Amino acid sequence: MSQLSRIPQLPRIPLLPDPLRRIRVPRDLDAVTDRGSEVDPRDVGMDPRSIDRIWNTAVDLYRSGVHPAIQLCVRREGQVVLNRSIGHSDGNGPGDGPSTPRTAATTQTPFGICSASKAITAVVAHLLAERGVIDLDIPVGEYIPDFARHGKESITIAHLLSHRAGIPLHPAAAMDLDHLDDRAAVIGAMCETRPVFRPGRQLAYHAVTGGIVIGEVVERVTGDNIRTVLAREILDPLGFRWTNYGVDPADDASVGKNYVTGLPTLPPLSLILGRILGTSVEHTVRLTNDRRFLTSVVPSGNVVTTAEELSRFFELLRRGGELDGVRVLNPGTVARAIAPTAELEVDCSLGVPLRYSRGFMLGERRFSLWGPDTANLFGHLGLSNVLGWADPDRAVSVGLITSGKPVLYPEMFTFLAIPARIATETPKTVR
Repeated sequence: MSQLSRIPQLPRIPLLPDPLRRIRVPRDLDAVTDRGSEVDPRDVGMDPRSIDRIWNTAVDLYRSGVHPAIQLCVRREGQVVLNRSIGHSDGNGPGDGPSTPRTAATTQTPFGICSASKAITAVVAHLLAERGVIDLDIPVGEYIPDFARHGKESITIAHLLSHRAGIPLHPAAAMDLDHLDDRAAVIGAMCETRPVFRPGRQLAYHAVTGGIVIGEVVERVTGDNIRTVLAREILDPLGFRWTNYGVDPADDASVGKNYVTGLPTLPPLSLILGRILGTSVEHTVRLTNDRRFLTSVVPSGNVVTTAEELSRFFELLRRGGELDGVRVLNPGTVARAIAPTAELEVDCSLGVPLRYSRGFMLGERRFSLWGPDTANLFGHLGLSNVLGWADPDRAVSVGLITSGKPVLYPEMFTFLAIPARIATETPKTVR
């Protein structure tokens, strides 16, 4: 058990609401644990005890009570060495009573990955650039003429991918559940927005806007929406079941539920998050469970997948665009997609130091979301404790999905301990 995980859980106060909005953690954790197929880690240069320590860190996070379900899948040199889930996909949220019917989560339960969807969208953009269908470095206005208004004339797709377009704030119409499928209304609202920063200058995370615009460009140049393009060009050739924007209406009941957990956010943090998300965290989480959201196309945030498939998608990128004998991207395209666009700097939206490529959050030599000594790692974060990444130095690709959406909770460093544990337990390989 990791040292960070030994923080004692704060007791619940009888007869009063739990201020940390936690689940009821079952006594028998084995009864709510599911294991998928795994190879012997020794076959790919890892110690079985390392796998145990990695999984124990995830279990420690589950014990915190802020995640109704956790999925974790780790590939090493393409082989699955860890593929497990723990918890419930429905029925054991903070507001659910003891008699609420519960559905156990499995390794095959799909979940929404929120902003980690941006990595998938970036790959579609780079694929079309490889084909010569779009140019990442020319103004978006070349594809969407009405977008070139109000100081947005110089914004490129590359700016959107690297969060330097200067339009981090999205209009209300962009996430109106009743009009998510109204392309004209959504892109029309985006065309009327004005940059907060000079395009190309400041790093400022675009929670929603970048994906909307990229999705519209894809549809205008291909004649198909980005969901269809992703399926046709990548998912179907590789046999993915999920990992697309939303789900078929027949599948929406299969998607694991997200829950608001952790301490309530208060000013000034609630104001910062409100500007980034366009609404409160609580409302955002409710939105992600809504059938209208789950069956629409939201390129910035509604990809639905499993940890195993998320890991497999990043394995495709770690291998330079080829997987199981099927090539969908050229190695040079992947190299350009993960190349840093700048050195570490403070993101004006999130207020933390980050390093981006054209579509991915990058690791760092000293400190990053994925721990130290991860300079060549690339991945993406999703609200609020979802991660997908590949680490070429260690030949690993990982999917980590949680269904709790806490912002603050005592064991938040246990979440960060999972990728750090994977990095420290996995020996580097010769590339």
